[in-house]
Amino acid sequence: MASSTNVPVQHPQLTRRTAIQAGAVGMLGLGSNHLAALQGATGSNGAGGGKAKSCIYIFLSGGLAQQDSFDLKPESPSEVRGEFNPIDTATPGIQICEHLPLLAQRSQHWALVRSLTHPTNGHTLGHYFMLTGRSVASPGFRGDRLPRPSDWPAISSILGDVLPARNDNLPPAVVLPERLVHWSGGVIPGAYGGQMGSHRDPFFIEATNYGDPFWRGAYPEYSFHQLPKTDPTSATPTVFQAPNLKLAVGMNSRRFDGRLNLLKTIDDQRRSLENSAGVIGYDRHRQSAISLLAGSEIKEALDVTNAADTIQERYGRNSFGWSLLMAKRLVEAGVNLVQVNLGNNEAWDTHGEAFWRLREKLFPPTDRALSALLDDLHESGLLENTLIVMAGEFGRTPKISLLPEHYKEPGRDHWGAVQTVFFAGGGVRGGTVIGKSDAVAGYPVDDPQKPENMAATIYHALGIPPTTAWLDEVDRPHQIYHASPISGLLG
Repeated sequence: MASSTNVPVQHPQLTRRTAIQAGAVGMLGLGSNHLAALQGATGSNGAGGGKAKSCIYIFLSGGLAQQDSFDLKPESPSEVRGEFNPIDTATPGIQICEHLPLLAQRSQHWALVRSLTHPTNGHTLGHYFMLTGRSVASPGFRGDRLPRPSDWPAISSILGDVLPARNDNLPPAVVLPERLVHWSGGVIPGAYGGQMGSHRDPFFIEATNYGDPFWRGAYPEYSFHQLPKTDPTSATPTVFQAPNLKLAVGMNSRRFDGRLNLLKTIDDQRRSLENSAGVIGYDRHRQSAISLLAGSEIKEALDVTNAADTIQERYGRNSFGWSLLMAKRLVEAGVNLVQVNLGNNEAWDTHGEAFWRLREKLFPPTDRALSALLDDLHESGLLENTLIVMAGEFGRTPKISLLPEHYKEPGRDHWGAVQTVFFAGGGVRGGTVIGKSDAVAGYPVDDPQKPENMAATIYHALGIPPTTAWLDEVDRPHQIYHASPISGLLG
């Protein structure tokens, strides 16, 4: 901690190798704030030679059905295999769903882990596991849709804290285009700083406005109502606009003390934000952080609905396309971690009417936008430096079922026992499949992985040494890695 006289504390000069040999970094009194110095001492991007400098974590809230997307089982009985057929990808031997044709053509850029497993079928705890990279609940976790200071920190918070800043005028970690809020109004835990402190919450860019919380899909052209037997309470959502940057209530000034000189950059965007009800009650430090949006570079990154027609056509003129375009621009501008919630809370919760929703509403905009993102990053040379991860809170049940009180057609229930996780860029070995599920995509039968392995893979790809620790509010060290990276995934 800095002294009251603002004279920086001087730490002994240690190489990363010395730190590792002496034991955990945290035991040396070094926390995540020393990571840049340790990495710089050896001139590398971190232990294990991670290639990535940034990460885009695409989160499919609701849970993507593995057997309808990336792990089809065409030889299974009809009540398991569903309505979709597999198609060949550009990589011999790898097949995915026929309704993801653009991704199939780009398999040289991505890899699949078909064996990720964790022990819950509940939405809230599943989100918590996959957003924090921990498959055990923290002490005091209640599952009541209320984030608490005792929660594990989110992967986004950890990366925002430990990675060296690539642009000091930008938030290190951003979540867009909205928070994950349950239809009842409860806030999904796991996406916040938790034990790291609220000052390490990621920044939330909120660009969407659904009205009725049961609207789903990539509006305006791919929207649908989650409960077809219940009438919507508002018109189909259409507005996706250059958003406000919102900071969690209770955020203190620790992160922003060095940025107060940015007040002079406040312009029309700031004045617009001040007129927003969402800003009422925010203290001066939080409002000064919001002024980061005044820079022309950030305005351009966020103003995706006014991008060139050719760009919007490639990504799609819808909330999925605009969100991934915004993520790409933020990474280019220097944000370390962008979490993209591809759809609002439980948008991929296909209990009923699963097949037409996936075929007509969810897969087309995802296939298009994610393929455009891969193309743009590859053509600009940024794909090797940008890790892309796509997952949900769990998979779906092997057997198709019907909930007649809510839906007219069948779907699949929650299933934490196995899901497929998509990886691309950042040193990922394209055209690779890790792990295997059984004949009905119900359980892993080869190389099972946990959320801890997924998180470790992200940290490793970004060059974070395995002995790095983060410090809590009273400067106690906590380890970051809780498992090994997924073997064979990274080059």
